[in-house]
Amino acid sequence: MMAKPQVTLIVSPHERFSYTRRSLEGIYENTNYPFSLIYVDGGSPSHIKHYLEAQARERKFDLIRTNHYLCSNQARNLGLRQVETEYVVFINNDIQVAPGWLENLMQCAQQTEATVVSPLICIGNNSQPTIHSASGEAWIYLQVKGDKIKRKLYEQYHFINCPMAEVQTQLQRQQSQLAQFNCLLVRTAIFDKIGFLDEGLLSMREGLDFGLSIAQVGGTIYFEPTAVVTYVPGPPFHLSDIPYFMLRWSDAWEIASLKHFAAKWHLKQDQRYIKQLYQGLGERRHQAFLQPLLKILSSGQRKSWLEQILLSAERQLNHYVTKCYS
Repeated sequence: MMAKPQVTLIVSPHERFSYTRRSLEGIYENTNYPFSLIYVDGGSPSHIKHYLEAQARERKFDLIRTNHYLCSNQARNLGLRQVETEYVVFINNDIQVAPGWLENLMQCAQQTEATVVSPLICIGNNSQPTIHSASGEAWIYLQVKGDKIKRKLYEQYHFINCPMAEVQTQLQRQQSQLAQFNCLLVRTAIFDKIGFLDEGLLSMREGLDFGLSIAQVGGTIYFEPTAVVTYVPGPPFHLSDIPYFMLRWSDAWEIASLKHFAAKWHLKQDQRYIKQLYQGLGERRHQAFLQPLLKILSSGQRKSWLEQILLSAERQLNHYVTKCYS
């Protein structure tokens, strides 16, 4: 009999469905290390639903389907409840993995006895990789001014947006305090201490919250640069991606996530860090849809009045989409 795999992959929706096929096929093509797979399908369009059902039968993986959209931590928890292996990998449905990625994550976990191992996460789909996430630091500290004491958050990622070719010699296995849910490996036993992932975080701060929770119980996070994966964001988008994308990055979900995160970690919402996040509401939507549209309508010239009209119209549309979903 074949030995039971030590690791289960949980694939969950991130912000679109149209990359599902390429991502899943990439996992099977570029992974030689034995694994079980649980695929969580949160309300994908019918053509993706039928594709995943066929793949689940052919490749014999577990498929969990809901007919409504899920926030990322809801999807991950649905998969986590089914995991029986020593390790679990959370991986988004818009990730392309490089050969050897899982072997190197597992090797790091076993050699360092890490609780969590984060790969090198690149972004884009070109021949010159750019770093999306590497190692990082995060902690909460007390700021004392006179008789006032405030809890403050420090967060710093390393090498963000750096071309990998320019910093590759600086990328070394090391302890970290941050890991992103684009892809990360976890010792399953840690969930006996921290519980399931926080579903109050609908669209933001999931990775930061997880890192703080791991530190709180004495766990360790390692960054493993020889394990490489790539986050492939849109565009292009399929028409059926747009409702989920609009909800996933909606003002309502982002605001709810920020309020929940601040309350959970006892952070004042007037902190500069929290204020900056509020100021960036809708940024992902605007990057994906408004900026390309504005470029076309303005013939490449910046027109602030047109941008303000589009921003206002898009925000009203986003509120309508979110209300319809609710």
